[in-house]
Amino acid sequence: MLNHRFLSLQAGMTSWLWLSAVVIALDQLTKWMAEANLELGQPVAVMPHLNMALAYNEGAAFSFLADMGGAQRWLFAILAIVVSFFIINWLRRLNQSRIWTAVGLTLVLGGAIGNLIDRLLYGKVIDFIDVYFDIPFLMDNYHFATFNVADIAITCGACVLVFLSLFASDQLE
Repeated sequence: MLNHRFLSLQAGMTSWLWLSAVVIALDQLTKWMAEANLELGQPVAVMPHLNMALAYNEGAAFSFLADMGGAQRWLFAILAIVVSFFIINWLRRLNQSRIWTAVGLTLVLGGAIGNLIDRLLYGKVIDFIDVYFDIPFLMDNYHFATFNVADIAITCGACVLVFLSLFASDQLE
């Protein structure tokens, strides 16, 4: 017989998984809108320093390992699945008073699953947010890596967790 506590997702802070679901839904909706309305590699100016520009990333951040011939799809998919199980287990064990830790974890989880969906369905991640800067005397139109809503959630969640680890490490338990 399986232990009832093992099967229960009601333990700890798993009630915050709704935030992951919102991130996944927004991520997939915005990616669908980007593919429906943007041409690959053709930026559309939204405001100064911000374009919408459809791009596909077969690697990780900044196209890391994009030239592995397809193996990176499964490597990053497996990594996302392992990280997701780790985060869900952490949430299950997390004390009810650790709200900011739950927020950080569920943002990372939602972003990881959002990009995992792309990897499994398309073999690449759909990106569309293009931020650029003019740095006087150094470079004109420096374009940061194109990204998506899942990437924003992962970054925000990671920043929350880093902040907590630096200034409130007791909040991570």
